[in-house]
Amino acid sequence: QSYLKRHLINVAIGIALGFLASRIDYRWLRAYTPLIYGLSVFLLFLPFVPGVGARIAGARAWIDLPGGMTIQPSEFAKVAVILMMAVLLSEKRDIESEPRDRDVLLSLMVAVLPILIILVQNDTGTVLILGSVALSIIAVSGARTRWVIGLIGGAIIGVMLAIQLGLLKEYQVQRLTSFMNPSADVTNAAYNSNQARIAIGGGGWFGYGLFQGPQTQGKFVPVNESDFIFTVVGEELGFLGAAVLIVLLGVVLWRAVVIAYRADDLFGRLVATGIVAWLAFQMFENIGMSLGIMPITGIPLPLVSAGG
Repeated sequence: QSYLKRHLINVAIGIALGFLASRIDYRWLRAYTPLIYGLSVFLLFLPFVPGVGARIAGARAWIDLPGGMTIQPSEFAKVAVILMMAVLLSEKRDIESEPRDRDVLLSLMVAVLPILIILVQNDTGTVLILGSVALSIIAVSGARTRWVIGLIGGAIIGVMLAIQLGLLKEYQVQRLTSFMNPSADVTNAAYNSNQARIAIGGGGWFGYGLFQGPQTQGKFVPVNESDFIFTVVGEELGFLGAAVLIVLLGVVLWRAVVIAYRADDLFGRLVATGIVAWLAFQMFENIGMSLGIMPITGIPLPLVSAGG
């Protein structure tokens, strides 16, 4: 019951932090955003320190804490990048209807620095999330269309160059490409994806029942408490249970979109937009890799996976 106990602790912490956040005016964060950003970048370097950092599943992206606990600094970097980009892109002059090219470039640099550090940590999933966040914030800020088109084109070229130049590890390339041909290598790169789809497909309409899934309980699907948690839902609760979960996650996203739409100023709108992009991409990527329509990147399902 260790995961249940941790989940209950995380729920209690989440409720307390949620109440605290609801009492604070988000505009107050503007003055402290540079400090938050600088501290988050500093934390990104700690996993490289011997005796402090921890390597899990090929990624050196965690910090060891007393009591066997770990934290992932890149989670704080997501929030810091959103805040810092929102500050820079909301600083328009009275006569300006769109952010200046200089501000857009600065905001990109703010995102690129942690992305490069996280890429060295071998955490490609978080890199993809931060990329989608940066693109979404710039698009909503009112920046010129050429910036958005250029970023999409640059991202495609960047991925191709990273593969050609060997900047990505071989197993990372295999994970990113195995979903396009899942039957090519069912024992290695595509193993997780194939086992996940077998589990979800076997659940049928109503599932096998909680704790009764033969694939997930039999450990055929790896890390099903985190990366592949959706396979447990699909196999044990069936199509209907999985649909209910997706609807609940959709409610969270819908509320976030409403908050962005109702924001009184551009800073608030950009912060909310960044959070929507973060959660939406991470949810779609996690569920998509379990269904075999997205590459396997090893990112958890927000508010559902173990780990808090």
